[in-house]
Amino acid sequence: MNELHSSPDQNQPDASKASGLSASVMLPSFELADNGVLKKRLRLLNIFVLILAVVLVTQWWIAHSEIRGLREEVARRLQSGDVANTEVKGVLKTVQDSTKELQAKVSVLDSKQAESQSQQLALEQLYQDLSKNRDDWALSEIEEVLSTASQQLALAGNVQGALIALQNADKNLSRSDKPQFIAIRRAIARDQERLKALPTVDVTGIAVRLDSIIGQIDGMPLLSDEKPVESVTEPKQSVPAPVRNTAKAAKQNGKAGAGTAVANDWMANAQDKWQSLSAEMWGELKQLVRVRSVDTPDALLLSPTQAYYARENLKLRLLNARLALLSRNEFAFRSDLSAAQDTIGKYFDTRAKQVQTAQALLKQVQSSNLAIQMPTLSESIDAVRNYKSQR
Repeated sequence: MNELHSSPDQNQPDASKASGLSASVMLPSFELADNGVLKKRLRLLNIFVLILAVVLVTQWWIAHSEIRGLREEVARRLQSGDVANTEVKGVLKTVQDSTKELQAKVSVLDSKQAESQSQQLALEQLYQDLSKNRDDWALSEIEEVLSTASQQLALAGNVQGALIALQNADKNLSRSDKPQFIAIRRAIARDQERLKALPTVDVTGIAVRLDSIIGQIDGMPLLSDEKPVESVTEPKQSVPAPVRNTAKAAKQNGKAGAGTAVANDWMANAQDKWQSLSAEMWGELKQLVRVRSVDTPDALLLSPTQAYYARENLKLRLLNARLALLSRNEFAFRSDLSAAQDTIGKYFDTRAKQVQTAQALLKQVQSSNLAIQMPTLSESIDAVRNYKSQR
């Protein structure tokens, strides 16, 4: 705009010059033109250019002012926008924090609601359970106890446990004192009579005998480790009667001389020494060679390790028999006892007193009868179940 403002002033002499030149040029063409008219036109042209320059400068100034105001307004609005943006960020952060707190509170409330619902369900279940009839509870408990006792009776032959269960069931029914339970109590009484009529088996006594045999195995001699019997010196024989009588007669009568008495004493001492020496030699000779008959010669050739395993195998056999006794498995019980008897007869010295004692105990245990048909408590259980089904 400054260029436009200054251009009319700077180019004015050039315009005048141009006009002079054009006038000089045109003078020959337009000889009749008036110089006053030309000057008037030039003045008008200059005024028009000046007015145009003023208008342009005014427009530039107005535009410049408007642009400056617009810039100030934009800067002001940008600044206010930044402030508002900062405030919005702070508010947004506060809202986010509040949202997180609300989410945490909502999760806590959800957990508490779930807990309250579970408690409510538990209370409802408890209420339903408590609302049941007391007789139903008693019958359910009796049925469970009788079922457990029947299983123990069938698996382990626990007669005493079954009797105790039946007695407790009858005692619980007697507290109610209701005529509806008479049929159940009669069935329980019949089961008790059947259990009491069973022959008793001394399981504890048999187990104690087996434990006693197991404890004696380490001290029982084997055929392979038999030691020679220690020689026993025979008692000294007395001096022959003729010699004693002769010496006694010589002393009593006092007629024999001192030489005869010394000779008799020397002969008696020599005879005693000879007899003791001959007896000892004969005992040693008897120990050098021994003859005995053995059905299993391999048992004499057991090494110490094999002897150890032979004893341990015998212990395992007896322990298996003990387990079979407790589980009332008669077949396994008798087969293990027979195998134990065979092992003792094959590898142990049956002439030893300890071995003979163990064999006698095993025979006593084998004579025990475990083949007892155990009854069931089905009558009592069926009576309880029938009563519950009718209700």
